[in-house]
Amino acid sequence: MSTLSPNYTGIERLNHKVIRVVVALAVGIVLALYGYDRVTDPLPRQQRAQEETVVAHARDILKDIVAPNSALQFVDPMRPDRKIGKVYIYPSDDGWEVSGHYRRGEQDIWHPWLMSVDSSVQLQKLSVRDKDPQLIALAAENPLFSATP
Repeated sequence: MSTLSPNYTGIERLNHKVIRVVVALAVGIVLALYGYDRVTDPLPRQQRAQEETVVAHARDILKDIVAPNSALQFVDPMRPDRKIGKVYIYPSDDGWEVSGHYRRGEQDIWHPWLMSVDSSVQLQKLSVRDKDPQLIALAAENPLFSATP
């Protein structure tokens, strides 16, 4: 049975130095290739562009239903503000789910909303939390829209 001496010979020291350099180069090359692949991958940019298009259409739909004749302020995935609340956009089985907050002016409180749209960005369901009596009356008439106080 042989035991290794705690004192390395010259060849063993050289082998450790070479192995250390080879491992460092291999790790560096792998990280560089991974970084290059991530930077040149067009999929995240395409998905971001698609999400921006969906959010822009969702804003238009929300404005047409909630305040067709006045301006709205939005907090949504394109303009998040954590102080007001969380916002989401994520793909669903047949389209997208988008959430956010809106208000009609500086004196109004922020109202949360959740919208489901299909793959062609047509409204499937819109839910808002708003005490406006006109919205509550509209929700009673429109099956795609719901408003809760």
